[in-house]
Order: sequence, then C-alpha cells, then structure tokens
Amino acid sequence: MQTSATGPVNSATAPPAGSGSAVDRFFRISERGSTYGREIRGGFATFFTMAYILVLNPIILGSTKDKFGDQLDPVQLVTATALVAAVMTVIMGVGGNLPLALAAGLGLNAVVAFQLAPQMAWDDAMGLIVLEGLLICVLVLTGLREAVMHAIPQPLKQAISVGIGLFIAFIGFVDSGFVTRIPDVANTTVPVQLGTGTLTGWPMLVFCAGVLLTIVLLARKVKGAILISIVAMTLVAIAVNELADVKSWGLTVPQVPDKLVASPDFGLLGHFDLFGAFGQVGALTVVLFVFTLILSDFFDTMGTVVGITAEAGLLDERGQVPNVGRVLFIDSVAAVAGGAASASSATTYVESAAGVGEGARTGFANLVTGGLFALALFLTPVLTIVPMQAAAPALIAVGFLMMTQVKHIDWERFEIAIPAFLTIAVMPFTYSITNGIGAGFVSYVVIKASLGKAREVHWLLWGAAALFLVYFAIDPVEQLLGVK
Repeated sequence: MQTSATGPVNSATAPPAGSGSAVDRFFRISERGSTYGREIRGGFATFFTMAYILVLNPIILGSTKDKFGDQLDPVQLVTATALVAAVMTVIMGVGGNLPLALAAGLGLNAVVAFQLAPQMAWDDAMGLIVLEGLLICVLVLTGLREAVMHAIPQPLKQAISVGIGLFIAFIGFVDSGFVTRIPDVANTTVPVQLGTGTLTGWPMLVFCAGVLLTIVLLARKVKGAILISIVAMTLVAIAVNELADVKSWGLTVPQVPDKLVASPDFGLLGHFDLFGAFGQVGALTVVLFVFTLILSDFFDTMGTVVGITAEAGLLDERGQVPNVGRVLFIDSVAAVAGGAASASSATTYVESAAGVGEGARTGFANLVTGGLFALALFLTPVLTIVPMQAAAPALIAVGFLMMTQVKHIDWERFEIAIPAFLTIAVMPFTYSITNGIGAGFVSYVVIKASLGKAREVHWLLWGAAALFLVYFAIDPVEQLLGVK
C-alpha cells in the first residue's frame, strides 16, 4: 500500500478500472482513490500557486534588451506565457494523466534574458530554446531520459522528493518576504534574515495568518484546506489593501481590477530562428549554451516529476513513475512550444505539489489548471490579484507534506545517506533542483567507488555524474576553451 498526503492509496481496495463514467475510467480517478471534487480543488490550488508566472515571466523577459537594443512587448509576453501554460498543461493531463502543470520555467527564462539575449537577437535566443527542446525530445525517444530515471536508486528518489519539499517551502518564505536576503555589508556573514530584521507590514501579517490558517485546516483534515486558505487570505488581502493602502505587496497587488477583460495579443508566436545564434556567437558557444540548458531542463523536470508523483503515492512497486515516457516527451515538447512562442522554455512546475496536497491524483486536475490559464488570456486582471503572501502558505504546507518521505531513507547506511543528505540540502541552499540532483549523483558514485562497489552503480549514473562535473565546472571549462 502506498501513502500520500491525503491518505492511503490502496490498489487492492480501489474501485475496478471499469467502474464509473467514461471520464472516470479514462483518468482513473476512482481507481487512484480520488474524486472529481479533489481533482477540481487540486487544479485550482495549482493554478493559484503558479499564476505569478503570468506577471513574473513578462517582467524577466521584458526587462532587458537584446544585442540590437530590441525589447519584447509585455502584453504579448503575458499572452504567450498563458497560452503555452494552458495548452501544455492540458496535453500533460490528457497524455500523461498526472497532476503536473507546466509553464515558463524560472531560471531558464533568466538565462534567456540575461545571458543569451545580450549576445544575439531575441529570435536567435528563442531558437536556442527550441533547439534544446528538440534535442531533449530525441533523448526521450531514444529512451535515454527514461533510462536515467530508472537507474536512480530508490533512496535518492525519496531524497529528491524531500529536497523539493524544502525547496518549495523556501520559495514560499522568500517570495512572501518572510525571509529576505541581507545586503552585502561589512561584518555580515549571514546570507538571509527574518523579514527586514523583524516582521513588519500588513502583507507579512497576511502571510503569517495564512500559514496558521493552512496548518490548522490541514491538522483538522478539512477538505480543500489549501484552496480555502488561498481564497480566504486573498479576500483578506484585498480588504487590507483597500483600508490601509499598502505599497509593499510585491509583484501582485490584491485589489479589485479596473477592468475584467483584457484582449490577448499573439504577436510573438512563431518569432524564432533555429540556427541564427550560430552566426552571432559561433558554434562552440552555442554548444555550451545548449548543453547548460539541456542539463538544467533535463534534471529539473526529472526531479519534479519523481518528487511530486512520489508525494501523490503513484509510484509503482519498483518506484517508477506511471506513463513516464509520455510525461517526459510532453515536457520536452513544452520546451519547444515555449521557445516557439517566445515565452522561454516551458517545464513541469514544482508548484504542482500544491494540487497534490489538495488531493489531485490524475490528469483531470490539469484540465482545471489549464482551463484557468486559458481564461487568463482574457481575464488576466481578475486572475492575477492573488498576492504571493496569500499563495505562499500553500507552499509551506506542501513542503511539510513532502518532507515526511524522509522517514523512508536508511540513515544508517552512509553510502546512501550522505548522497541523500546532499541532495536534500543543496536544493534549497542553492535554490536549484538541478544542483541538488547533481550533488547527490556525484557524491553517490564517488562514495561507491571509494568503497570498492563501483560495479553496483548503473553506467548511466556514471555518465550523469560526469556531465554534472562539467556542469559545475562550466566557468573554468569556458575559460579553457576561450569562450570567456
């Protein structure tokens, strides 16, 4: 029997696959111990915890100029971001049947904006994203990406899930303002602090109240706990903003919008040049750029898929993700779609864990999330009023739920416990799923080799560890090759 955040999932007592409506049978809703209510609530929860991308992606991509001084239009970026998220999330739901939503990947969009665009035209930069996605599609079709996932020892998969839990909790603390970076000043060695040294302001009160509300509802096992908290605290935030005229909400201000409908602008779709970057920066630089993008996209998705599926209690008896080949292929296509739409590479979102925490277990939840992103094409003013202070408590709660899997790791066996620890610790401390996986892989193969157990390590893990060594040493490698 498998367990999950909302209770046990017992295949022996689950309804037979042939029961229920055609939709129930297609998505295996009853078979996985879920209900339409759970799936719908999960779909809403996932959307509200990742809707910030509709604001943040246009800010990141629209804040810089390319080599020729051109900037992307923010309105067109909102449309492109929402469209790609809507289409690819629905495709993942129907094709992969897992509650994994997709949208423009944070980190990757920053690479496009601040590393690629200044050296080439926007069309060329987006062409590299399309090229990266196509190459990952090839890796999926050859079975290599799936084989790497199968080669990972089960304790490392569990560590990935726990690390992601801490990572998304840290995201929640940072994005809400509860944790802030300390400016570089003399005699300061602590990198982060509580608020601005203390917790101040109405937005912080909304966040803290939201955390307390969420954990109380979870402890009382209230259905829809996470979604109730998000909606309730958004209403509180709107009221606070009206009464106190708060200026420090961040990207999203909780206020009644001036208008309900906004017209989408599809002007950026199809604006990419697949090979234009080669003429701008040369073949060697392009290869290094694409290598970095592939490695980050490859393992970010792998970690997210494994972690969230494990939290949902959907891994099989061998610890494998159901429909993993289709899931990985759809994610790869999403990278292509994101580049082709000039929205940057789209990828599976770790915030999908909020939907899983709400009870989502199937791709039906994606129809809800994708539908909301589709509505956002026209109702952006309405659907982007949820401040991070109201949504972030969901990430804290889900972080706790994912953290519970740490009990399955054998901490007495140092050869697996140390790589597991590094995987868990490096993710939040470096703000990167990929870095955590890399630290775990490299330490795992090194420890095994030092104990004379090198043959126990799958050859794909050796190859992945070698690639991560290059990834971690990419700066000196670039200097050695004369790229920098």
